[in-house]
Amino acid sequence: MRTLYRADAGVLAWWGTRVECESAIARLERERRLRPRSVAAARGRLARFAATWQEVQPSELLRESALRFLRVHELRAADALQLAAGVAAAEGQPTTLAFVCLDDRLAEAAEREGFAVAGMRATTR
Repeated sequence: MRTLYRADAGVLAWWGTRVECESAIARLERERRLRPRSVAAARGRLARFAATWQEVQPSELLRESALRFLRVHELRAADALQLAAGVAAAEGQPTTLAFVCLDDRLAEAAEREGFAVAGMRATTR
């Protein structure tokens, strides 16, 4: 992921991405899979990274796209919103942007919608 970011730091993210990332950090903290120092470091990296990305804001079109994606792909709500944000960022032309993803189901849905998917895949469910 660092290599991808270094190659193109122009990151567009769904406005809820930071909440999703914090959720993952908090879960790992609760499960004691991250030590306090690692939790603080992860939150610091997230804050620095979030300060550099541009966010795709919520809209009625984004919601309608996410609802459609839930009907045609095997996605959870947040994943459908991520994909809808990608389509919105690509202005309806997914072939114009890469979709960076670490989740197999979301990556498959993004590919079916026309995105080239970048990043390692590791199902997070």
